[in-house]
Amino acid sequence: MGLVFLRIFFVMIFSTLGYSMGGQKPIFYGVLGLLVGIAVVIMEIFVRKISLKGLSSAVFGIILGLIVSWIFGETLAHFPLHKDFSLEVINNVRVFVTFIFVYLGLTLGIKGKDEFSLVIPYVKFKRQEMREDEIVIDTSSIIDGRILDIVKTKFIEAKFVVPRFVLNELHTLADSTEHMKRQKGKRGIEILHSLKKETNIEVEIYDQLFDDIKTVDEKLVKLALTLDAKILTTDYNLNRIAQLQGVKVLNINDFANALKSSFISGQRFSLKLIKEGKEQNQAIGYLEDGTMVVVENARRMIGKTVSLEVSSVLQSSSGRIIFTKII
Repeated sequence: MGLVFLRIFFVMIFSTLGYSMGGQKPIFYGVLGLLVGIAVVIMEIFVRKISLKGLSSAVFGIILGLIVSWIFGETLAHFPLHKDFSLEVINNVRVFVTFIFVYLGLTLGIKGKDEFSLVIPYVKFKRQEMREDEIVIDTSSIIDGRILDIVKTKFIEAKFVVPRFVLNELHTLADSTEHMKRQKGKRGIEILHSLKKETNIEVEIYDQLFDDIKTVDEKLVKLALTLDAKILTTDYNLNRIAQLQGVKVLNINDFANALKSSFISGQRFSLKLIKEGKEQNQAIGYLEDGTMVVVENARRMIGKTVSLEVSSVLQSSSGRIIFTKII
């Protein structure tokens, strides 16, 4: 609210200055000052919506356009055109060409802001081996929640990049009419708030939406390639897509599996069977860490604690399953 009053005060000051400097036409200049003040406020509101990176790229594009137009004008001056055209016509052509190149430079700067690696102040005067790691985090890893526990252990010290389209996806889930989706969205937003409070990482919201790309997975891969960053996820499909395109992936499920106790064929342990399995006569139980245990020929033993022997272990990025038999 204070900013609104400041803007109104600024417009009134401009209008008063125009009126006081109006001389014989104070009302005209007062209105002119009012319009100029409003225009400045509108420009200020518009500029606030542009990221610093986008603004820097736009300025870089304008400067590039001015340089190219100046080179064109100087080249034009060396041609004997004064015989066929007046000096006024040549100057008009130079002004016209300047506007063209400035426009082209501005659009190029805005459109290609992520490809400009030499735009000040985004030049990193650090050695390559000292470059700060950037990790793009997707919706699944945020909702999963284990990312916060990993960060608190300080195993990861990096810059977390949260794409704007991921944040929008969380807000959409949080506003959903379905209870489960709404809970996931709210949990994800709370996890992000908690991550921003951690001192050993930096969380940055990345504004570019990549509207020309359809799926969220493809947008995440494009962003990771643009930033030369890794992707943190629990999504198996995103994991495969990213790896196929040469993007490094940190899969939380892989990390969790690596920390689980190992089971080898022939190892024995006891477990309570909880429910029926998919195949005939199978029963299912779960270890304390959530690992699924499939027991052959044990449907009749559901609800009981039985002694088991490991037959085989299936481990993948989507989780781990232990196949056993009753002894």
